[in-house]
Amino acid sequence: MRSYSLIAPAKINLYLEIIGSRADGYHELAMILQSIDLSDQIDIQTASTENIRIYCNHPQVPTDKTNLVYKAAELMAKEFPQAFSNFGGVDITIKKNIPVAAGLAGGSTNAAAVLVGIDLLWDLGLTQSELEELGANLGSDVPFCIGGGTAIATGRGEKLSPLQSLDNLHIVLAKYRSLEVSTPWAYKTYRQQFGINYVQDADTFATRASAFHSEAMVKAILHRNTEEIAQKIHNDLEKVVLPAYPQVLQLRELFANQKEVLGTMMSGSGPSVFAIVESQNQGEIVKQRIREAIPDQDLELFVTRTIKHGIKIG
Repeated sequence: MRSYSLIAPAKINLYLEIIGSRADGYHELAMILQSIDLSDQIDIQTASTENIRIYCNHPQVPTDKTNLVYKAAELMAKEFPQAFSNFGGVDITIKKNIPVAAGLAGGSTNAAAVLVGIDLLWDLGLTQSELEELGANLGSDVPFCIGGGTAIATGRGEKLSPLQSLDNLHIVLAKYRSLEVSTPWAYKTYRQQFGINYVQDADTFATRASAFHSEAMVKAILHRNTEEIAQKIHNDLEKVVLPAYPQVLQLRELFANQKEVLGTMMSGSGPSVFAIVESQNQGEIVKQRIREAIPDQDLELFVTRTIKHGIKIG
C-alpha cells in the first residue's frame, strides 16, 4: 500500500478587483494571491477497492461526493482510467487546521493536494502546468494552490503569473467559526450594485489585465516594501460584505485601530479578516488585544506568515 502526506497551505488575497462580467457567467478579476503558513494536512493512500473514501477530523467538512477533495480524486480517475485501473481507489484523510468557509481557499488547497498526491501515487509524472490545468476544472483557486507563493491571477482567477515570492510577511488572521459568507451571494450582490461600472468587452479585459502587472501593488511586492504593500491592499467585495456583516466590519475596525497594524482587509469573499504587522511578536500582541476586545470563543485568531510554496510533501 502506497501513501503520501501533503501540506496544503491556505491563501489570502492581497488584492481583488472586479473588472466585469464574462460570457461564461463568471467575473473577470485582477487579483494578487498569497500563500500563508496556516495549513491542512492531507494523507492519501492507495486502497484495496475502487472506492474514493474521505475522512476528516472537522465535523463541518463533508466526506461524501460534495467535497471538492472527492471531485479531485474523481477527476483524476476519469482523466487517467488506466492508472485508476492499475492502482485502484484512494483513502484520503483531511487534518483540518484552516478555518472552514473562511475565504482562505481551504477546500481548494485540499483538492490541489489530492491532485498532487494522486499524481505521485499513480506515477503519472505530470508537470505543474498540467496539474494547474486539471485544477481549473475544479475551481478558480485550485490552480494557484498547487504552486502557491505569490502570483497575479486574472481571468476568473485561473490565469496565473508568478511574482517574486513574498515570504515572512507577518499576518494576524481572525474568523468567526459560525459565520459564513456565500461567495456566489457576494459576487451577485456586487454585480447588482456596481455592475453599471463593469467593463464589457474581452479586449478591454486583456488590456486591464496587462496594465495590472505594472501597477503600484505589484511594484511594492517586487521591492518587498512591507509598508507600501499594506497601504495598497484592496478588496472590491468589502463594499458589499462589510455593510451586510457587522461582525466582519467590527473585526476590520478593531485591527485598523491597533498601532502595530500596517494594513488590514477582508480576504476573498470573507468572512476572514487579516492584518499585516512587522513581526511575530507584534502579531501576538495584536492577537491578544483582539481577544480581550472580543472574548467570544467563537472567534478564531491566528498569527501566521506568508510563504513561498503551495502543496508540498509533508
